[in-house]
Amino acid sequence: MAASWKAVVLAMAAVALVLAGACVSAFPVEDLVTRLPGQPPVTFRQFAGYVDVDAKAGRSLFYYFTEAQEDAAAKPLTLWLNGVSNLLFVESPAGVGWSYSNTSSDYITGDKHTAEDMYRFLLGWYAKFPEYKSRALFLTGESYAGHYIPQLTDLLLSHNEKSMGFKFNIKGVAIGNPLLKLDRDVPATYEYFWSHGMISDEIFLAISHSCNFEDYTFDSPHNESKSCNDAIAEANGIVGDYINNYDVILDVCYPSIVMQELRLRKYITKISVGVDVCMTYERFFYFNLPEVQHALHANRTRLPYHWSMCSNVLNYSDTDGNINILPILQRIVEHKIPVWVFSRTLVRELSHTMGLHVTVPYSNWFRKGQKENY
Repeated sequence: MAASWKAVVLAMAAVALVLAGACVSAFPVEDLVTRLPGQPPVTFRQFAGYVDVDAKAGRSLFYYFTEAQEDAAAKPLTLWLNGVSNLLFVESPAGVGWSYSNTSSDYITGDKHTAEDMYRFLLGWYAKFPEYKSRALFLTGESYAGHYIPQLTDLLLSHNEKSMGFKFNIKGVAIGNPLLKLDRDVPATYEYFWSHGMISDEIFLAISHSCNFEDYTFDSPHNESKSCNDAIAEANGIVGDYINNYDVILDVCYPSIVMQELRLRKYITKISVGVDVCMTYERFFYFNLPEVQHALHANRTRLPYHWSMCSNVLNYSDTDGNINILPILQRIVEHKIPVWVFSRTLVRELSHTMGLHVTVPYSNWFRKGQKENY
């Protein structure tokens, strides 16, 4: 379980900012992306490049920003940390993707330094795109962004309390399937597996009866009994590589097959129908093409390793995964900032833990006449 969380920690983080208002009149020409290899003609502007977060250490974060395809001036800007909005993706912390540092000790890091660097990144990004400084700001992400986003939001709120000048115009937070507090997150995961028929009644009962998640830790082996760890290991073994963690009803990708096709470059200009379950492998191949890196103004220091979703150079603190984020969420709510947590099983437990009350009863959600929630 810890290994899967750690993979998320090291994945490309993307922070989401939703900004509404007029179109950007000033922008960094040197960051404008004029053409991406394999990309069909587009009607929106794209930007990519670096923001220096520590000039002395030589630490910089890479970003990719696209304006909305239609009516960008009236659309929000989404800064996403892990068509209807302007999107800003950031590879954070340094050591992930094309973000880097010239100081090797910077690669030993954790939640606190990551939040501080993202704070400095936002200030630097606003310097590149000054027209966005006064606009509404929404911070969003998923999975380990349950740590990234609340801690970053908390830091921005602290800035606002102290600043006599510029203040971040924070209007909301949204986090999906977030890591917030292990004794709530972990049992919710196995309840989800069981409720979707992915593990048996016997295994779920063994986990429920053997595990006291109050003492659960992010490290492996977990601070639990042998019977608990055995039951969890059995559940993980059953789910394993046969399930797509991001959508359990999707097929899974078999690396040996897709890598052979990637080497033949069959996927470079392929337009997929439906959901492409092999996107992870295709992405690795695409972003390591020299022409793609050139188009994105990326890898400016010629890093001695390939672009990858998971970093082999970053030593991220495992113990930070044990941090209880709920008090930080509580502070954000007390500042009258809406917080949207979308994770069915976890939300029920979270509302009880934080003493929240239902204000709108459960109901169906529809989009274009189709039911969207189950």
